[in-house]
Amino acid sequence: MTQPKASAAALDLIKRFESLRLDAYLCPAQVWTIGWGHTAGVQPCESITQERAQELLNADIAEVENGLMKVIHGSLTQGQWDALVSLCFNLRGGALALPRIAPRLVAKINAGDVAGGANEFLDINKANGQVLLGLTRRRQAERELFLGNAGGLAAGEPSH
Repeated sequence: MTQPKASAAALDLIKRFESLRLDAYLCPAQVWTIGWGHTAGVQPCESITQERAQELLNADIAEVENGLMKVIHGSLTQGQWDALVSLCFNLRGGALALPRIAPRLVAKINAGDVAGGANEFLDINKANGQVLLGLTRRRQAERELFLGNAGGLAAGEPSH
């Protein structure tokens, strides 16, 4: 099977919820973050350019896509793939953490239960055990994209 690629819809969704920050900051999960949600190797006093932020985003998405190919089996629509890329981009541990964080979502998607899988997105809205409004809104938008509503929800807020 050829590896799918995230479309502009996935990038737009990620950027809508991951506000661009050119200086490192601690997200609500207490992880150093920079750019559009990049966390690997980020140092507290680090600064980057917008061009570097885009490079990091592209690399992070490629890593998520590689992981998804190992976790999700079977055919997905572009919207389903994009929604999963956005979800996994936002998870600590990326796509490879998905079976641990959301085993029911993985099982339902791999069983072909689209509606059941879509509903599982809504339960992945906590950081450090706390429900975050931004994560709840992001998961609703990802669910809508997964179900084929290309624009997701109309308005988003940063999930961090």
